[in-house]
Amino acid sequence: MKKFKLTLLAMLLLFAFVNEATAQKFPGVDASPADIAYFRPDGRNSDPVIKVIYGRPSKKGRTMLGGTEAYGKVWRTGANETTEVKLFKDVTFGDKTLKAGTYSLYTIPDKNEWTIIFNSKLDTWGAYAYDESKDVARIKVAAGKTESEIETFTIVFDGKGDNATMNLAWENTLVKIPLKY
Repeated sequence: MKKFKLTLLAMLLLFAFVNEATAQKFPGVDASPADIAYFRPDGRNSDPVIKVIYGRPSKKGRTMLGGTEAYGKVWRTGANETTEVKLFKDVTFGDKTLKAGTYSLYTIPDKNEWTIIFNSKLDTWGAYAYDESKDVARIKVAAGKTESEIETFTIVFDGKGDNATMNLAWENTLVKIPLKY
């Protein structure tokens, strides 16, 4: 009986050691969680034309555009990793046609007009590694106003068929990027 108790105690100690050694520490939810926006021209059951992966920062009482994110400076267009746009087919944004593929999306916000930048350098964090020589296309679009304040940066698509807009919204700013394919 004594041998059984010792064996049981040894097994319990070994289990506790192994369990502690393999336990994982997982972080909580990111302050600016990642999100995905799709453009599916004929609804959820249609093939996607565009997929955007981006981080969603929140205002949290701060002035973001023209404040934390300065006007006139290159921005990663979201939070954390630079926003990436995957085109499943050739798409024209404004007057610039991009071939199917994946691009980083940077912007230069300003009060009345934004510069939209599609760049070929991928898998970067923030705009720290932005390289203008890798720009594939730049377009300028007007900056408008939202109907109500947008707390968390959001990218959504409007439209059906081959004409649509990619909308960037945050605070009281709405930027509509026309597209067709």
